[in-house]
This record gives sequence, C-alpha cells and structure tokens, in this order.
Amino acid sequence: MSTPTLKGPYWVTVRQYRRTLWLAGALVLAALAVIGGLRIWDLQTPDVPVEDGYLLPAEDNKAVRLLIFGMEQLSLGMILLPLLAGAFVAGPLVAREFESGTYKLSLTQSVSPAAWLRAKLLTATAVALATTLALMAVFRIGWGRTSGTWNLNWSDRGPYEASGVVLLAYVLAAVAVGALVGQLVRRTLVAMAVTGLVMGVVALVLGAFRWSFLTVRTITGPRDTTLWAPDDGLVMNTGLLTTSGTRFDESVCWDEVNKTPGLDAIEDGGMKIVENCLVRHGVNAQYVDYHPASHFWPTQLIETGILLALAALAAYAAFRLLRARHP
Repeated sequence: MSTPTLKGPYWVTVRQYRRTLWLAGALVLAALAVIGGLRIWDLQTPDVPVEDGYLLPAEDNKAVRLLIFGMEQLSLGMILLPLLAGAFVAGPLVAREFESGTYKLSLTQSVSPAAWLRAKLLTATAVALATTLALMAVFRIGWGRTSGTWNLNWSDRGPYEASGVVLLAYVLAAVAVGALVGQLVRRTLVAMAVTGLVMGVVALVLGAFRWSFLTVRTITGPRDTTLWAPDDGLVMNTGLLTTSGTRFDESVCWDEVNKTPGLDAIEDGGMKIVENCLVRHGVNAQYVDYHPASHFWPTQLIETGILLALAALAAYAAFRLLRARHP
C-alpha cells in the first residue's frame, strides 16, 4: 500500500512515521539476508549418514551451527516485537501527540477524535502485523533445518511464539494496550515504559501458565528403565510409583540418608539406604507427565483467545476514554 492511495489521517500518519516504516522493512530484509544466506551456505555441505538411515550435519559444516545460533537470536528477538509495537504506539504515536498538543491540529481538520485515533491504530496495526508475518516467514526458512535442536523445540520460549499464531495476538494486544496507556499517561517516555512493563508481565504470566491450559498425559514404566516422553513431548513432571499406583516422594528416602550419622557422601552407603527405603515403600515403577506435540495448536488457540479478549477490552477502553475527554 503506497502513500498516494492513502487519504486524510492515514496519509498523515504514514508520512509522519515513514522512517519507522523504513526501519521495519530494513529489519525484515536483514533477517532474511542472515537466515537465508546461512541456509544457502548450509546446503552446500551434504549431511553424513549414520545408523538407521539418519542424516546428521557434517563436522565441518560451520553454516548449520551459525544457523542454529541465528535462529535462537531471531526467535528471542521476535518475542520483543509486541513490546516494541506497544511502546511505539503508546509513546510516539499517542502520548507525544497529547504531550506536545499537536493532536489539536488534527482535530481542527474536520477529523473526529475517534477517526483520528482509529487512523493511527489501524496504520500501526497493519505495519506491526505485516512486519511480524514477514519475520515469521523468515523464521520458517530456518525452522525445518534447526527444529528439535537445543533451545529450538516446539515448546521452547521463542520458537513457540514464532511458529504459531499467538505472536500476532500479542502484537494486537500490545497496540491496544499502548493506545490506552498513551492516553492515560500522556508522557512519551513514561507511556513507553509502562506499556512495555504491562506487556512484559502479560507475556510472563501467560508463558508461566500456558502449559496448564490442557491436561497432561502420563506414561509409566519399570523403575529401573529409562522412560522417555513419546511424540517429542514436553516433560512436565517425573517421579516414582508404588505397587498400589500412588505417587511416591523420593525426598523421603533422601531425608533418611541425611539423617544417618557417619555418612559424608553417597558412596559411603547412601545409595544403599535409598534403595532399601524404596523397596520398603513398595516403589517399583516410574511415571512421566508430558504434553505431546499435538497440544501445540490447541494451546496456541487458547492463548490467542485470551490475548484477543485483552486487545478488545483495551481498544474499547481507549476509545471510551477518548470520547469522554474529547466528546
């Protein structure tokens, strides 16, 4: 969408913040150059076959290691996109207009307060969503090659947001919250800080509780075997089971070790005490609570719904506040 096709407050907003638009475009192009270039370099070195027909990157393939590092940084950077979008809307887009009084000029141009704010928010939303979608596409270029490596699993903070739809909902919520905070605070830097803090808290809270939205699955097995979560699952809890099927707290046995006089280390007989304790309590199995990879999209949709509700409430409050102050 070019500026000549825009009219009224939309054209003014784009014209006023055209440097920010160029910066967003440059950010996407830089990410594409780095991730795309590393992916092309990686393709120049064939993988090495190992047992059972699996292929692994060759030891001299420096590109794949750099690609993994680049993907880690990109995914972490994408988490900050909502905070940046919200801070920009709250500060330069809204609060600065009230702080400097320039909003009065816009309202004298036959533009209602609601139309003035709507133009700013729709423009900011379009740019923020377009930038986010473009970076998500860049992330996909390297995701197929690096997924499953350290810090790049489907459930990790960063890849979880960058490979689903929830990041778009975070951006929408940040724009709405920024519009509300910008009107409430009316000080550019303070509004930016408050919006960043609010969205940071929202991200931390939802990140802490997102794996509580759905019920975990549980697998069990003999105590002396290694038990893995199937389907690339996210392990939430592990422990021991007694013959009756109840979960047993292993710290009970370690407390016995700590209370036994004369033991300076586990090698002094601590492990034998633990083993006798487990046998005495009838512990013969273990369990693993996990989320399978199939829980990815349901969790994404639940979290997205929460964020869209937050965005709707914040946007409604922002326009109500504007109407109350500028009828």
